[in-house]
Amino acid sequence: MNEPAQRIVVIDVRIPFVRLILFFIKAALAAIPAAIVVGFLLMLATGLIAAVIGHGGFFVMRQWSF
Repeated sequence: MNEPAQRIVVIDVRIPFVRLILFFIKAALAAIPAAIVVGFLLMLATGLIAAVIGHGGFFVMRQWSF
């Protein structure tokens, strides 16, 4: 356990092109539901902040309707 730490330098990574493309496609498809969840959480946080420190936002906007 008292061995000194070894340093490792990665010189080359060999990934077949098709596997790399498949990885990027999977990552892009996984980003869509993640963005939806993050957007929903931001919407909830914004709504909570507006409810706590808002100034009657909906009623203020009704004054501008014709």
